[in-house]
Order: sequence, then structure tokens, then C-alpha cells
Amino acid sequence: MSRKGKVLLAMSGGIDSSIAALLLHEQGYDVVGITMKTWDYASSGGSSKETGCCSLDSINDARMLAVNLGFPHFILDIRKEFGDFIIDNFVDEYIAGRTPNPCVLCNTHIKWGALLKRADMLECDFIATGHYARIREENDRFVVSRGLDTNKDQSYVLWGLPQESLKRTLFPLQNFRKSEIKQMAIDNGYVDLATKSESYEICFVPDNDYRGFLKRKVDGLEEKVAGGNFVDRSGRILGKHKGYPFYTIGQRKGLVIAIGEPLHVLEIIPETNTVVLGSKDELEQQQMTVGKINLIKYASLPDSIELLTKIRYKDPGSMSTVSQKNDKLNVLFHNTVSAIAPGQSAVFYEDEDLIGGGFIERQTSILI
Repeated sequence: MSRKGKVLLAMSGGIDSSIAALLLHEQGYDVVGITMKTWDYASSGGSSKETGCCSLDSINDARMLAVNLGFPHFILDIRKEFGDFIIDNFVDEYIAGRTPNPCVLCNTHIKWGALLKRADMLECDFIATGHYARIREENDRFVVSRGLDTNKDQSYVLWGLPQESLKRTLFPLQNFRKSEIKQMAIDNGYVDLATKSESYEICFVPDNDYRGFLKRKVDGLEEKVAGGNFVDRSGRILGKHKGYPFYTIGQRKGLVIAIGEPLHVLEIIPETNTVVLGSKDELEQQQMTVGKINLIKYASLPDSIELLTKIRYKDPGSMSTVSQKNDKLNVLFHNTVSAIAPGQSAVFYEDEDLIGGGFIERQTSILI
């Protein structure tokens, strides 16, 4: 047993987890690699070639690296638990008129849980991933901070992790930028890793067509929801749509409706199969409520605190005043923000530190 301890590393076969393996190995940890098979794209009825972390090529790449570095590697089939939770939730959220966040749920409820369970079985002290984020212990809390590479920072998708999970988590890439990781791959003879394409799509929707995915997963969905009304804020009918689950807040393209000015989706009302449209200015809001919260840096928040709030992954964030009431957070932005989408994650930061997050709740209907 290494004096550093034994670590179970999630390996996707991509450059980040592969270099994480190399770093842990060089630092003297006893590494055990594990690749999680979460999804079999062929079962969705899609036509695209299977790619990304679940493909056979990626699994083989992870195994080969483990063989080269001399540590054991396992494949873990979690397709059933992934499908039962992540995919069912993905479908249910769109049917409820919300926009889901599958990567957040997967990290929180599937990947970390599966890793920790197998880490205990394999007598591993820690688990590790190739995320670009930093972690430290402070005031008896395990605090996550943004990754050094702001373009690759992945702290947004980690807000749901509880303290007991963070306590055993290592982020080997936390002190590196993506450019340094690529150069490290080249320097160590892994040129193919440095040039390997990366997927930014949802793993189980690799063709990025979530509408087609919903149609394949829910029998008769298209027929059940077709023909609902597009309306404006006053309820005036503007036209017919293809079904409310096939639209998202802020969407402009694909509405196939013209009234002389660009229109955007303002609200989705599943109960009446209604999609509310309006101008870009009407997308601007200043308040929201966030539920199902998880706090990371602090055990609780003061009555009022100013934090940077992100309402989607690529959102640079906006300053806001956040107050906690029971199990919800009330957020008042200092300036209006555009396209607040129920179901998406709201994630809060204090400087570089991740305070926590939650899911944006559906607000009172804007129809008057």
C-alpha cells in the first residue's frame, strides 16, 4: 500500500481522466481505474455512431492506459440505474415544461455514488475524477472552487455533491490549465490523446437532438402534444405549435411563426399545452426562487448575502442578493438577466468558491 493511499479513478478514455491517472501514478498513489458504462446509444433508436465516454473505443483507450501504467482497470455497467434515474428524469422534466440538468444529477446521484460504493468494496481511500475544479478543507468544510482554467471550469456541475462525498474526492487536474494537460500528454508520448476530439453533448443524446430523443422514448408523444397554442403575454393566440415539450425558454429559432418582429419563448405551460411568446426584452427578469438546494462552503447562509449567480453552464454569472427561507433561496439580481429557465441549475459563487446551488423553480405564470 502506498503511503499516499489507494484511489479509485473514474476513467472515460479521454485526455483529462488519462492525465489524471498519470499524475496520480507519478504522485505515488495506488491507482485503480474504473470506466462506467452509463448508456448504450443504439438502444435509443438514434442513427448516429456511438461516441464519447460510453463507446467501446473509449473503454478500450482507458483500459490500455491502465495496462501501460501498470494498475488494474474495471468496467462498471450502470446503464440500468443511470436510465432509471437520469433518463427518466430528463424525459419527465421536459414533459413538466422544465429544462433538465442531467449532468448535475448524474454527478450527484449516479457517478459519485457508484464510485464511492466501489471504492469501499476495493478498499480505496479516495475517489478521483478529471474535472477542472479545485477542492480544499477549510473550517471543517470541504470547499470546491473554480478550476484555474476559466474556459474549462466544471464547478457548476458539482454543486450537488454532499460533504461526505467531497471528503474523499481528489481532483488531480486542479492546478493545471487545459493547455498544460495537452502538453503533458504530448510530452509523455500520448499524442493521440492531445488531438482526440471532445464531446460537449449530453452523453445519451450524442446527435444533440433532444426532441427526437423524447419522441423515441415516449410512445405517441408527438401526437399527444401537437397543435397547442402559441400565445402572447395577454393570452392572444398567435398560432399553433408542435407540442410544448419541444421548446425551451429563450428559444427563437424553429418557432415557424412571423408577426413582423423576432419572438422568443417566454414560458411553457404544460397543463394547457401552451407556449407563451414575446420579445427579447420580455425575457428579462430580476427575481427567481431556487429549491432542492445544497450548500458546500457554508452549512447555512446568513439572512442576506451578495453572491455571483450562474443560471446556466456557460453563463458568466450576475451579482445578486440571496436570502434563504427554509429550504429555498430567494434571488434578487442587481440587474435583469435573460431567459431564466425552470429546471436548470442556479449556482452561487463567492469570489472563486462554490457556495452551492439548487434548481430554478417555476414562477407564477406571466399570462395576464
